[in-house]
Amino acid sequence: MESGPCSRPAEPRHCVSGRAGAGLAFPAFPLSAAGAEPGSRIGTVAAVLPAGGCGERMGVRTPKQFCRVLERPLISYTLQAMERVCWIKDIVVTVTGENMEAMRSIIQRYGHKRISLAEAGATRHRSIFNGLKALAEDQPGCELTRPEVVIIHDAVRPFVEEDILLRVVLAAKEHGAAGAIRPLVSTVVSPSADGHLDHSLDRAKHRASEMPQAFHFDVIYEAYQKCSDFDLEFGTECLQLALKYCHRKAKLVEGTPDLWKVTYKQDLCAAEAMIKEKISQEICVVVNTKDEESVGHLLEEVLRNELNCIKVTSTVLDRTSGDIENFIDQCYSFICVNVVSSESRETRKLLSILEESSLPLLYPVVVVLVHCFDFTVVPLAQKMENLVWIRELAKEAKGRNVLLSGVLLNHSQRLE
Repeated sequence: MESGPCSRPAEPRHCVSGRAGAGLAFPAFPLSAAGAEPGSRIGTVAAVLPAGGCGERMGVRTPKQFCRVLERPLISYTLQAMERVCWIKDIVVTVTGENMEAMRSIIQRYGHKRISLAEAGATRHRSIFNGLKALAEDQPGCELTRPEVVIIHDAVRPFVEEDILLRVVLAAKEHGAAGAIRPLVSTVVSPSADGHLDHSLDRAKHRASEMPQAFHFDVIYEAYQKCSDFDLEFGTECLQLALKYCHRKAKLVEGTPDLWKVTYKQDLCAAEAMIKEKISQEICVVVNTKDEESVGHLLEEVLRNELNCIKVTSTVLDRTSGDIENFIDQCYSFICVNVVSSESRETRKLLSILEESSLPLLYPVVVVLVHCFDFTVVPLAQKMENLVWIRELAKEAKGRNVLLSGVLLNHSQRLE
């Protein structure tokens, strides 16, 4: 059996989304999934992501997990998806020795946390086994905790959501093993030795095995310790190992269409389109007053009505209240409405919060400043002079990957 070195290049026990409970003993879950009662406890959970493949089917020199989508490596999106789930305590990524430094650079560049690295094996199963060994504390120098449940997920499936992760983990907690499945898209046929049709499978009776999969740690670790060299060399299905060597019939959990695996070169284009759509589906309206009749709140109401396919939320940011730090999660589009005030203090505060959140490291953040003035009281020319700071601030913000623009509106209080 193979083993490999384990290293942790990033700070442990930190949650990107900032939710409570990151890396600690897990709280009781308030939601019900996979038939579990509310309040079910799932114990300590870790994840293993094999990332040692060469991407032969993609037909490019760069391994597909390191191919760039919107100027960011594909594996970084998958790590981000796993890090959002604060009850996943440790994430072990197995990479080849030649790509170890590149992986460390990705972790540092994009601020990934709770990530440990283990050396990949020559095959997928050998890579997963090395990741499990790291979690089992079988390797010197590792400071990881042996989990109760382990998730196995592909590094090139970047769109996994917390809901399916939770359902698979809860099912594994109950049955020992569980995995996501999807309906077959094409009918599976078996050819004869001479290249003719032998028989076909009834598509309605079969399913495609997908990721994520989850296991009692002791079950899958025992299965890998018992499995043959032939399994390690040619096998691909972890659920089958649990059945063959530990007699655990995996619970199959219906997955979602976004669990697909980036395999071919054209899949990179599809992934880019999905990411662009995803980050454009939410707008946060930031206002500087709690007055429900203010123009900011009226703008929010109009946006909700006109953009019914986009989630519109709002928060208050002023000098005394409005903890926007607790509000920002994965929103990349902001409309900041200032009524009467033309000062830059509140805008700078918003930009500072965005920068500290690390959001601009991942994608460009769009901020539209809307300033409302009564031009019957103060001439337009004078107000324009007071707002020249926006141009300089926009230049400064662009260097931090924030696209800032300004809109000046005539909002006369005497208008009916």
